[in-house]
Amino acid sequence: MNKKTYLPKEDAIERKWHLINADGKVLGRLAVEVADILRGKKKVIYTGHIDCGDFVVITNAKKIVLTGKKLDQKTHFTYSGYPGGTKFTPYSVLMEKSPDKALMLAVKGMLPKNKLADRQLKRLKVFKDEKHTHGAQFASKQ
Repeated sequence: MNKKTYLPKEDAIERKWHLINADGKVLGRLAVEVADILRGKKKVIYTGHIDCGDFVVITNAKKIVLTGKKLDQKTHFTYSGYPGGTKFTPYSVLMEKSPDKALMLAVKGMLPKNKLADRQLKRLKVFKDEKHTHGAQFASKQ
């Protein structure tokens, strides 16, 4: 038997654009869906060590829902590296100030912890409202 594994070349990967309306969707479940599209796991040619994902545009990020008591109990932790440089931001404040950051953090946590994750995360565009700047990518589909 002389069967060979198919590995897609970098120029053979066709990147599509996906528009997702986040109105009323749960943060974690939406992040899983977006991470799979960014990684390319929905494609037949998916290979773990090759970046073959698509672009994702998310609108209405301010209408994302957190279930249970997560809005009050869940916190975002940052550390500056200096003594006393820890910051704990509750998600109730984070969702008020920048819901797009909350979604980006959730998606980033679901991507692989390697060099591919940076390239995949750059293809994610998150907008707070209905308006977005990527209308040209979707104009040909309508």
